[in-house]
Amino acid sequence: MPVAEKSETFILDNGGYSIKAGYSSQSKPRIIPNCIVKAKAEKRRAFIGDQIEDCRELSSLFYMLPFQKGYLVNWDHQKTLWDYIFGKQSFHLKCDELNLIFTEPYFNFSTIQEGLSEIFFEEYGFKSLLRTHTGDLTCYQNKLENEEEKCCLVIESGYSFTHIVPYVLGKRVREAVKRIDVGGKLLTNHLKEIISYRQLHVLEETYVMNACKEDCCFVTTEWSSDIKKAQLRGKENLVARDYVLPDFTTIRRGFMKTQEKSTGKPSDGEQIIRMNNERFMVPEVLFNPQDIGIQQMGIPESVQLAISCCEPNVQPWLYRNIVLTGGNVMFPGFKQRLENEIRALAPDDMEVKIRVSTDPIEYPWKGGSSIAQDSDFSKLCVSKAEYNERGFNACLNKYYL
Repeated sequence: MPVAEKSETFILDNGGYSIKAGYSSQSKPRIIPNCIVKAKAEKRRAFIGDQIEDCRELSSLFYMLPFQKGYLVNWDHQKTLWDYIFGKQSFHLKCDELNLIFTEPYFNFSTIQEGLSEIFFEEYGFKSLLRTHTGDLTCYQNKLENEEEKCCLVIESGYSFTHIVPYVLGKRVREAVKRIDVGGKLLTNHLKEIISYRQLHVLEETYVMNACKEDCCFVTTEWSSDIKKAQLRGKENLVARDYVLPDFTTIRRGFMKTQEKSTGKPSDGEQIIRMNNERFMVPEVLFNPQDIGIQQMGIPESVQLAISCCEPNVQPWLYRNIVLTGGNVMFPGFKQRLENEIRALAPDDMEVKIRVSTDPIEYPWKGGSSIAQDSDFSKLCVSKAEYNERGFNACLNKYYL
């Protein structure tokens, strides 16, 4: 767990799947699941955030989620999580002495925006507040690391959605932002349905199958070749792997066997799932949503469309500085596949360059940490005095959301 070195600014990257929280002086945030969980084995207790690590059996968990379809819909659940993060069990914040950087969804509803400002100023009493987006923080951090680049295109593929967001001279091109209704939650649910239909009923095993997705799945760069391999039998099939399910006594998290040990037959005491073409067909939905009936473009086509909506003179800059963030970009092969497809769609005279940090999940939080050190940081925030004087209008005039 990161050491909480205290500073005047606290960063709360409030994603639908996880909250990345920490003081701006920390080197890394603390990552806390954005959910409250109940387990069959311990019915009397609700596990808040990372308390899930204390749960003995992670089978058939019941999730209470603050976010649905990318937006905050259950304030009670979210406030319970914030109380846990801000309170004695976690960071033990003195909110009236702190500035808060908070990330919210793109095109957030005005009623939710008003509720957020109200709860942070009136309920928690923060000294000042900057409400922003993960893409804005990603753009800022990218600018620090690549000073020669004037523009960037942020591809953020998270829990609920995938967003493609162009930035020109540090400002988001609002009318060019594109959204694909595919995220990590949909991919996990798709995998659960496939496995339940073909092998074993796992529709209630969200936690287990999400881990299976993370451990087994990859993005293919040679789809026709891999699909032929997956149709072969025995040792000729280089795609199929055995995934050993956890028993929560000796195995807390499942694991994928090597190709040599994947025989399709469980060893003594094991329960396995045979992962074959599911390994690459599930992430394929990010590139071809039509495969499961979502009538939208995939990421490469959406990138081309988003860039085409920008001024012609900035388009070369956007193609050559594409930044990846979010949990889905961590699939093996994702960057190479995306680069290949965007290169095929882009004009021949334009350079295509994709950047991905060592930890795409934490990258926006690091942007928040960097912006907190900026000499103009206070000008971006709304102070409690301004809020008390002008209410939500102070936020409307300050934040470009």
